[in-house]
Amino acid sequence: MQDIIAGCCQFHIEPADIDANVEKVEHALCELAARKCRLAVLPEMWACSFPYRTLASMAERTPETLDRIRRIARREGIMVAGSLPEADGETIYNTSYIIDTGGQIAGTYRKVHLFTLYQEHKHFGRGKSAGTVQTGDAGIGAMICYDLRFPELARRIALDGAEIICVSALWPLERIDHWSLLLKARAVENQLFVIGTNGCGIEGRITWGGNSAIFSPWGETLAAAGTEEQTIVGVLHGGEIEEVRKLIPCFEDRSPEAYGPV
Repeated sequence: MQDIIAGCCQFHIEPADIDANVEKVEHALCELAARKCRLAVLPEMWACSFPYRTLASMAERTPETLDRIRRIARREGIMVAGSLPEADGETIYNTSYIIDTGGQIAGTYRKVHLFTLYQEHKHFGRGKSAGTVQTGDAGIGAMICYDLRFPELARRIALDGAEIICVSALWPLERIDHWSLLLKARAVENQLFVIGTNGCGIEGRITWGGNSAIFSPWGETLAAAGTEEQTIVGVLHGGEIEEVRKLIPCFEDRSPEAYGPV
């Protein structure tokens, strides 16, 4: 993996207002590109949040939303990762799209773990597999919010060759300590980079917690946000992955015969 600058686009998502949210994202991506950012991660359901009553109509606009972001990615030479509602027949998935610097969709990942506390299982289909893609810069895996609580998924992504895990989330402020702890844990235990982008601001009864962050394979904080709208960047030194895995050979020392395959 080569050294790259990565960033988080943390903002308040206007519920069901795709046009307003796309405008925010376009501005943020241009700002990050000006800072020589190569990979930008957006929050979960960044174009609309979770308007369950109008979710189908939101999903209908995802293709045009993707087209606009793809044009920006190509123009600015920046990779973009973030989740949107994806319609597949009668089923809607919470899907993370990884767009490369040429504006092509390099890969997708449908959220596997649906947050029953927020009734996600009643409105979304469940993804069936992990998502890792190889780009010209790095192997990139995607996770979405609640997925972060399941280390098996992160390990599967790492075993599939990811060097960076991009986590898109809408994580509430009341549990933000878990968010920060789990991002760091996934980076340390899998000896790779983790980029976590969260939403922020108040939506109904929920306050989204912000605190987007980028962690190194050593667990070092490379960049961190507060609770307001902002963009952050951090430098990912690709050589650190080989360095930490050589010093502490966790992958070589695994004993899957004791706990079964991931």
